[in-house]
Amino acid sequence: MLTESMTAEADTVVTPLDTARSIALAPTDAFPEVFATSRMIALMELAAARAMRPLLGAGQLSVGVSLNVRHTAATPVGSTVRAVATYLRTEQKLLHFRVEAFDEAGPIGSGEHTRAIIETARLITGAQKRRKKEIQ
Repeated sequence: MLTESMTAEADTVVTPLDTARSIALAPTDAFPEVFATSRMIALMELAAARAMRPLLGAGQLSVGVSLNVRHTAATPVGSTVRAVATYLRTEQKLLHFRVEAFDEAGPIGSGEHTRAIIETARLITGAQKRRKKEIQ
């Protein structure tokens, strides 16, 4: 059981593969070599997923359902980024978290993230069914 204000964290050292530049798919895609918003979001999700570990039964995992964040500061390669997820509340089957990210200089992003507990096999089966529809 999670209690209000319970937190969990995840941290990483920013590498070139964590930068916005690394997500470019074509030569015309130009992004800076700073910590990518998508990587910040992934770190925030990981922190929230870690907070939910005690709630998971055999064959279960947690998945992200929604996210509303702001990325407010650029972080260079070599810096350490830490994400903190703070449990806020549960509404039906959805668990809500405040998520924040920091580098050595201070806050770099914040927002709210919602997760749900699902049966792993059901998720994989549903995903495979979607792929089959795609092929038809």
